[in-house]
Amino acid sequence: MVLVRKIINTNNAPRPIAPYNQAVLVDSTLYVSGCIGLDKDTMKMVDGDVSAEARQALRNLGQILHAAGTTYDKVVKATIFMSDMNDFAAINEVYKEFFVKDYPARSAIQVAKLPANARVEIEAIAAIGELNTVEFKL
Repeated sequence: MVLVRKIINTNNAPRPIAPYNQAVLVDSTLYVSGCIGLDKDTMKMVDGDVSAEARQALRNLGQILHAAGTTYDKVVKATIFMSDMNDFAAINEVYKEFFVKDYPARSAIQVAKLPANARVEIEAIAAIGELNTVEFKL
């Protein structure tokens, strides 16, 4: 079996600031690189607090998802990197603006430093195509 690897890049999100692509699609699984709060036009961090950065990071993520033909509701795993775990609650409030139900699996990690001195970076894995969600509880 030969799998197709499709490189996803869009001008509607900030261009990569290092040697990587915005996302890579393999079969029906999309791997989105970490998104930070860069403004795509200025390539500078948005003004404001960590909530403003998180909101912009998630908007950038949404543009990449859209370019690949998927949406926030098809994200199955998200990873949030933050420079200060004390920002966890503020980031969660913004996160809930974009992920409103059937939340993806998620990790949240405090790190020493992020690219461009960002306070938050968010990466995701998403499905492409029709996705049927069922809840399984024991």
